[in-house]
Amino acid sequence: MQNQLEIVYARLLKAYGPQHWWPADDPFEVMVGAVLTQNTAWLNVEKAINSLKQSIDISAEAILALADDELAALIRPSGYFNIKTRRLKNLSQWFLDAGGFTELLGQDTGDLRETLLSINGIGPETADDILLYAFERPVFVIDLYTRRLFSRLGLVSGDEDYETLRHLFETAMPANVSIYNEYHALIVRHAKETCSKMGDCRHCWVESAGAEF
Repeated sequence: MQNQLEIVYARLLKAYGPQHWWPADDPFEVMVGAVLTQNTAWLNVEKAINSLKQSIDISAEAILALADDELAALIRPSGYFNIKTRRLKNLSQWFLDAGGFTELLGQDTGDLRETLLSINGIGPETADDILLYAFERPVFVIDLYTRRLFSRLGLVSGDEDYETLRHLFETAMPANVSIYNEYHALIVRHAKETCSKMGDCRHCWVESAGAEF
């Protein structure tokens, strides 16, 4: 499995080049983006982030200081804005109660993941986005795109639960933050541009280029 995953990674990198992901000014903005990207496209997240930046400096304190309706209006482009308002405030309160980024940075990855998952509205994918991109922990993010691509390549069935797939990737590949970061970003890029829901994989660059699995 490791060799197969490495082949896919090499092909993706050759096809698209480095993605320089996640775009944000600081780790807390990454966390905000991880909540906003739930059930929406990144283009909509960018609009919501820009809307926030026009009104506040993005911080836990500033988000908590906004009235719910004010925050909801600012993040409206991301969709589900009332739900995401509550989730952003939950995240912000947790962040401050924990002592901020420096204090959280000292936590063990497992403990930090557990406390993230305890926040109402933060599920495994969002927690792992935060761990990988904000805290630079070697946690592989599993999303719909990952399931789609690797099931089409015949490497997974696609109906495994989240933790099973995460464990599969993390045990098959060395724990490397840079590679996990780049790999996930490349999967998202490829799935959005080429590996569509109903796409024909026969001409997929990743599937056809180079040696067979």
